[in-house]
Amino acid sequence: MSFVDVSNTGTVDQLRRGYGFVSSSVTREFNVKYKTSVLGALWAVLNPMALVFIYTIVFTHLMKARLPGVSDVFGYGIYLCAGILCWSCFSEVVSRGQNIFIENANIIKKLSFPKLCLPVVVGAGAVISFVVLLGVIIVFALMSGFSLGFELLFIVPVLLLQLLLSLSIALFLGVLNVFIRDVGQLTGVVLQFWFWLTPIVYPVSILPPEIRTLVDLNPLTAIVSSYQNMFLYSRAPDWGSLLPVALITLLFMFVALSFYKRNSTDMVDSL
Repeated sequence: MSFVDVSNTGTVDQLRRGYGFVSSSVTREFNVKYKTSVLGALWAVLNPMALVFIYTIVFTHLMKARLPGVSDVFGYGIYLCAGILCWSCFSEVVSRGQNIFIENANIIKKLSFPKLCLPVVVGAGAVISFVVLLGVIIVFALMSGFSLGFELLFIVPVLLLQLLLSLSIALFLGVLNVFIRDVGQLTGVVLQFWFWLTPIVYPVSILPPEIRTLVDLNPLTAIVSSYQNMFLYSRAPDWGSLLPVALITLLFMFVALSFYKRNSTDMVDSL
């Protein structure tokens, strides 16, 4: 007598194949990215270090930028880096995800695998970049004299929420882009506006009321503010402000998955 649920065997095999596809794809992308460079994977650390250095020098020292209520000379640099940490991961998932099915058209047509693995590959790659940049910012903050508390552990649930939101948007745009190729061009323009509607280079408190209302409607505002509060003030995220973002994310996930399920067959024929 077998104790194995045969009905679930197919599902387990699909999950196993999906995990294998994601892990091998992420490893291959990382190797290809740095294969021909002299310094190799060291660029994964040097690039974010250069980013942090440039923003700190330009905004903190040359432009003498300061935050209301923060006297530390590196305060604005930490504030800015925390916002860039969030935005770089979000924009990478969305901008790469909206092209993911088109870029992998040959694989989709030739191989049998869960196509939903492709956005997951993008998300996994973005998380790796996020972790590297996070490490650089933590070292920079500690060297600048900031005391980072246990509140920094809350980055994990905030990142998960941000990742689900960006993957939902990327999945929807990725399917839509197969049928309407202008989506890719439009996404780049929208992301530029979205960046400046997110409080990354400015605090919300300095905005006039009518602009602040618009910025508050941005679901990324609460997420970016959570990162900034954890780094700059050692505060836990405002879970009340993140609750509407979680509800919006669930809505986006439902819409994106429904849209994908309804168009997955036609999408293959259109690639």
